[in-house]
Amino acid sequence: MTDSPGTDPRLRRLNAWRGATKVLSRLAAEHRIGDRLAGLVADAGGVYDLDDWVDMYGDGVVAELERRTARLLGKEAAVFFPTGTMAQQIALRCWAGRTGNRTVALHPRSHPETDERGAFSAVSGLRTVHPTTRPRLPTAGEARALDEPFGALMLELPLREAGFALPAWGELTDVVDAARERGAIVHVDGARIRECTAHFGRGVEEIAALADSVYVSFYKSLGGMSGAALAGPRWLADEARAWRHRYGGDLFHQYPAVLSALLGLEKELPRLPEYVAHAKVVAAALAQGFEAAGVPWFRVHPGVPHIHRFQVWLPYGHDVLTGAAVRLAEETGTTRFHRWFPAPGEPPGLAFTEVTVAAEGLEWTAEDVKAAVTAFTDRLPGPA
Repeated sequence: MTDSPGTDPRLRRLNAWRGATKVLSRLAAEHRIGDRLAGLVADAGGVYDLDDWVDMYGDGVVAELERRTARLLGKEAAVFFPTGTMAQQIALRCWAGRTGNRTVALHPRSHPETDERGAFSAVSGLRTVHPTTRPRLPTAGEARALDEPFGALMLELPLREAGFALPAWGELTDVVDAARERGAIVHVDGARIRECTAHFGRGVEEIAALADSVYVSFYKSLGGMSGAALAGPRWLADEARAWRHRYGGDLFHQYPAVLSALLGLEKELPRLPEYVAHAKVVAAALAQGFEAAGVPWFRVHPGVPHIHRFQVWLPYGHDVLTGAAVRLAEETGTTRFHRWFPAPGEPPGLAFTEVTVAAEGLEWTAEDVKAAVTAFTDRLPGPA
């Protein structure tokens, strides 16, 4: 393959970020196919017997991942899916059949509303209502005040579009209680639930116990190739498997993705608390760096991150900020930020990015972060 970063902005970004030697985290897109395959061959034998037969339509290694996932979450059973989009559609469809109510209460900035092209209604026949439009999860009062019945309350933990924000533990238990008072079940979009333990001061099993069902991702934070799981009561798992077949999710072989998921559970899951703790150091140093650089306005949100991911907002166009990030990587070998995006619903000239602190970022001191902020802002023009 021949890269032409000079003519393709995407290739230029990937080459710059992949070539950087000092990073806070590596994007999945930065890896070459050969590197991922070589890593899988080298490490997978440590988490599963590679002399076992390949899986066929969800048996073998797939069933083992399902068992381990259910055990970690304290649920009766779990079902592997190729995507979280499919897993959550099927989960809420199954619950609608049990409750007799196809209405799902959720935040308007949650994943099914922003990133799935209306799949809940178009594919699964579900209807959504919004207890709140505030940039946080709904409160118990808002759940109680919703002026129509709903069969399920779906909570995204954390709420990514609000800066990976989480409520306090008491607020979370209160809204769960409020949903149950109204006869609704609770489903948790737990793509990143395993990163929430430090914020709540509870283990992942105790957090998952609040919900009737939970979806988890194997590539978000755990570094797997793809895939998700739905965990809950055994009847739900059995019914979900039937719908998985109907939705085209019974893949012939899935062992590469499943082995990478098992590696994530073994290697990355135990390290997530480290990442969360260091994200707080990085976020504080970023704020100090922008202030020292005289940036006219900025926001690190949340100021104290709830997980190991958070947002940074600056008063420049997203293309200007992405360009500065690429030049910083090319010229210094340091990746401080990746892509920037226009602020949804905000005036022009305001953009945000998501910062992730992973294993690579643990070596960054506060002074390293501040120095990188200076180098980044030096490459910016005056505010747009």
